[in-house]
Amino acid sequence: MRRHLVGPGGDTGRSAGPAGARRVVVPVLAALVAVSVAGGCTPRTPGAARTAGPGASTSRAPSVPTAPGDPPSTRPAPSAPSARPTPSAPSAPSAPRTSAPPPKVLWRVGDSGVAVRGLQARLRAIGWLAAAPTGTYGALTAAAVRGFQGKRGLPGTGSVDTVTWARLTAMTSRPGPAELHPERVRPTDDPDRPDPRCLTGRVLCLSKTSRTLRWMVDGKVRTTLDVRFGGSVTPTREGAFRVTLKSRDHRSTLYDTPMPYAMFFSGGQAVHYSADFAANGYGGASHGCVNVRDRGGIAALFDEVRVGDGVVVHW
Repeated sequence: MRRHLVGPGGDTGRSAGPAGARRVVVPVLAALVAVSVAGGCTPRTPGAARTAGPGASTSRAPSVPTAPGDPPSTRPAPSAPSARPTPSAPSAPSAPRTSAPPPKVLWRVGDSGVAVRGLQARLRAIGWLAAAPTGTYGALTAAAVRGFQGKRGLPGTGSVDTVTWARLTAMTSRPGPAELHPERVRPTDDPDRPDPRCLTGRVLCLSKTSRTLRWMVDGKVRTTLDVRFGGSVTPTREGAFRVTLKSRDHRSTLYDTPMPYAMFFSGGQAVHYSADFAANGYGGASHGCVNVRDRGGIAALFDEVRVGDGVVVHW
């Protein structure tokens, strides 16, 4: 009995003899090989099944359902679950801030020498120290330094540190021999004795040592007032002069400041009332004039002094 093979179109093929069998088996095997080769070269698509190798995970990504008829390329890829934020380690505490070291102290009470004498001369030039330089840092020098520091917002230690010294040198010039060792015309046994040039006639006797104005007539003191002189940069000139001009309501054209009751004796230098001296005392200095802080006293003196009267500025 012979068997007939039916082809794809339903036609009857040849008998399945040995040759016919070979003709059928060969195409089938070729098709299987082609399928096997194609399966190994085609890129994998998301969700495609794959064989797990040794040690590989067998979990599959969840499939995403699509509507009927949607092309595979429009399927959204499954999103990976968001990772939980890892708590950060607490930050190390910042190191405490260290304050700047205090300025270096240059001179204090008990020190002595040429440098201390120069310090005293500078303090004296701007009206903080009344006594002449001695070269010894004592209580008077400490008080003068403390006043200078307080006026400029510095710690009132009474000792001269680098900051205090920088402020003082910026305001003053280097003292000369006459300022370091001022000559005294009065005998040492009477430090407040008037200059001999003040003992004759009508004289405004101005002492830089005692910082006083004495109005003297024929050797007798009529009036005494506190005064302030110029600093080292603009010192009040020393010597014997005459009153050359009186101006009751004078105003400085150079510094644009009022100079009431001005009595000029040497160029632009004059004896006059100073509101700054009245308010701040010896915490500063003039630009060369002789400042008076007693307004009533200078007003009365202005009416008594005449043009041509003597003026003596001395130590």
